[in-house]
Amino acid sequence: MPTPPLIFAVPKGRILDEALPLMARAGVVPEDGFHDKANRSLAFATTRADMRLIRVRAFDVATFVAHGAAQVGIVGSDVIEEFDYSDLYAPVDLDIGHCHLAVAEPADRTGSEVRASHLRVATKYPNLTRRHFERMGVQAECVKLNGAMEIAPALGLAGRIVDLVSSGQTLKDNGLVETSRILDITARLIVNRAALKTDPRVAALVDAFRAQAQRQEAA
Repeated sequence: MPTPPLIFAVPKGRILDEALPLMARAGVVPEDGFHDKANRSLAFATTRADMRLIRVRAFDVATFVAHGAAQVGIVGSDVIEEFDYSDLYAPVDLDIGHCHLAVAEPADRTGSEVRASHLRVATKYPNLTRRHFERMGVQAECVKLNGAMEIAPALGLAGRIVDLVSSGQTLKDNGLVETSRILDITARLIVNRAALKTDPRVAALVDAFRAQAQRQEAA
């Protein structure tokens, strides 16, 4: 029986752009069509006959790997912390994709609800958001959004948002200010725990990415 291919899950967007050079140095090189912006395919061959890439949303990377549909992946630590999958192991910090998760609110209303025991917050991170506010003794009612978070306060959907922040320009453009920092984020190599124990190719990839991350840190 032929050995099934390794499935390597990667996220769309900025993390992938930063990850591709690191992936190449670790021996994970996608086929030419992968770089075509017009290509809507989700699965791609690589220069390794025993490996295929899937390109999906960041939250789905963690789900595919946790459930064993993919054995290896790259995703931000925000996704790992949000879901806390027991079958997911993140052995390597890739030191790319730097940003942070923060609470923000309209600049003209900053601090107006500091003593409230209940807040409505728009976010795609309900678990991290609830835990953050619980530590402050506040109950957070989370309104789940997958995008356009910054407009939620202006439309009265929620008084605050919790979202990823990089430069902070998007917040500023929408009249919001950051009021607290929840989590510093970097991209991580993730693996399925069972696959790591049973497939030596997974362990070899972990070693290859760890070596590249150490070289990058030393540079």
